[in-house]
Amino acid sequence: MPFSRSFLSEEQLLCSICLDVFDNPVSTPCGHNFCVTCIGHYWDSVKHCQCPLCKQTFKRKPDLHINRTLREITEQFKHMKGNLGTSGGDEADRDAEKGETTQEPVGSTLRPGQLPGYLLEEMKQRLTRHRAHSNTLASQNETWSEQTDTPNTNSTSDTQPPDFARQVSLRRYTLSGAADTMKVPLCPKHHRNLELFCQSDLECICVECGQTEHQSHDITCAEKEWQSHKMKIGITENEIQEMTKQRMEKVEEIKQSLVDIKTLSEHEVQRSMQLFGALISSLERSQAGLLEVTEINRRSAEHQAELMITELEQEITELRRRSTALAKLAQTENYITGLKGFSDVSTPKTMKDWTGISLTCDLGTKTIYTSVCQLLEQFKEELQKAPAFCLSVSANQSPVKSHPSKTSVEVKRIQEYAVDVTLDTNTAHPRLILSEDKKKVWCGERHQQVPNNRERFDRVVCVLGCEGFTSGRHYWEVEVDGKTDWDLGVASHSCNRKGKITVSPSNGNWFLSLRDKNNYAFRTEPSTALPLSMRPQKIGLFVDYEKGQVSFYNVDAKMHIYTFMDNFSETIYPFFSPCTNKTGKNYAPLVISPVLMD
Repeated sequence: MPFSRSFLSEEQLLCSICLDVFDNPVSTPCGHNFCVTCIGHYWDSVKHCQCPLCKQTFKRKPDLHINRTLREITEQFKHMKGNLGTSGGDEADRDAEKGETTQEPVGSTLRPGQLPGYLLEEMKQRLTRHRAHSNTLASQNETWSEQTDTPNTNSTSDTQPPDFARQVSLRRYTLSGAADTMKVPLCPKHHRNLELFCQSDLECICVECGQTEHQSHDITCAEKEWQSHKMKIGITENEIQEMTKQRMEKVEEIKQSLVDIKTLSEHEVQRSMQLFGALISSLERSQAGLLEVTEINRRSAEHQAELMITELEQEITELRRRSTALAKLAQTENYITGLKGFSDVSTPKTMKDWTGISLTCDLGTKTIYTSVCQLLEQFKEELQKAPAFCLSVSANQSPVKSHPSKTSVEVKRIQEYAVDVTLDTNTAHPRLILSEDKKKVWCGERHQQVPNNRERFDRVVCVLGCEGFTSGRHYWEVEVDGKTDWDLGVASHSCNRKGKITVSPSNGNWFLSLRDKNNYAFRTEPSTALPLSMRPQKIGLFVDYEKGQVSFYNVDAKMHIYTFMDNFSETIYPFFSPCTNKTGKNYAPLVISPVLMD
């Protein structure tokens, strides 16, 4: 009894690398199957030996052996597909309806690689028809040759070759055999088949092009080049799916982190209400300060979450677009279109590594709780004079001592990355005055005679640090005491130094600013106001180049102020602007101070 056409699905026998039916399939230790050639090429092209599907890594390259059972199944499937998909297969179906199909004896078994009898019979019939057709063409060709040897002036039609001969004469040939005139594109310059691929210029060319302007280039067969690229589509698609999955998981992680931060914020507010309830008359200002700091950090966390989610969603959209394009590209048979499309799709845009990035927020309540603790000690002394039932309120029961500040620990940790920063005189605005040790800068009344080199800022009164960063973590501190205006942060090497500067992260500037003594702001688009109840006297700046992080801290209060998250692609430098002196009101210098470890 012949096998049913639906006995096996072609998708079950496809190699996930070349997207074709298995050819000499082998099984990896993790249980997945691939063509022996495909998996060999894949392992030769990667650093670590791993499965393209499940990404399981093997310590050493496994010894692979042909899966004989699967190979016999795929070979029989290929024979069945080739025979049942032809007209001969249709005839066999009609014969089966008449009861004339040759059937295998009931209960008979086929040896490995043996085809059913009805398929062998069909193959014999097709071979006989093919030989008869070939003999007919040969005899017609000989007759036509004899006729052309005898001139006939009465009829021009006798000298014309038969239809089949004209078709053969019009057919063009490629490196892989005869080609259909309407399907193979021509070289616009030489009108010959585009059957070669120039790896130097990444374009299809003809043989004559390869012998002239592309003579010194690396040239391969275009069709083989496309098959090589086509094998990479499955691998690239799997990688895109994995990257998409990771980013979707990161979106959920960030959303959950934001929920936790909001919950923590609400918890801190509720805890503060309980703590200040008994001391409302003396601690009202402290309570207001705590609420303010908590709200600022919550807003900062929300802002960071929105930026991160937006960036992740953009990357997910781009990955899905590439996945769709790859799926369409895998279906094309035109190697010209395929090679051109694959070059566009397989070159990914630069994407951020989200592995070590997460949404964090410190509520910065350490300083306020310290002052509250002191007030509680004073209040305890007053309570000792009160009736005994009031002694239940004790400083030892205060949550301040049982919850150490995360920010204090964080500041101590990042201070370990302290670097020696000095000011670069070649970048300083002509009005700026630098100390001999290049650690202080302030703004003078008039311009100095300095070279107008391309590194120097000519309009904004600012200066960069000598030390540029292209990797790693770095920390430094700047004293801002006595100033009414200043800008601190980092700037990229390519930032604009001539004329007006548009300050924003998109233009290579990551700044924290003070204006008019009390107005703090993050220099984003637009600027984000930052109401601070405690004026910082010393600012700590921390840079993590790989994470794209720039953080600002109130050093004395050990309080986190704000963090920029971005993606650095070039050298960045410490940025300092003391701003104009405002007729002496802002004459105090910015001072790069040594980092003192607690």
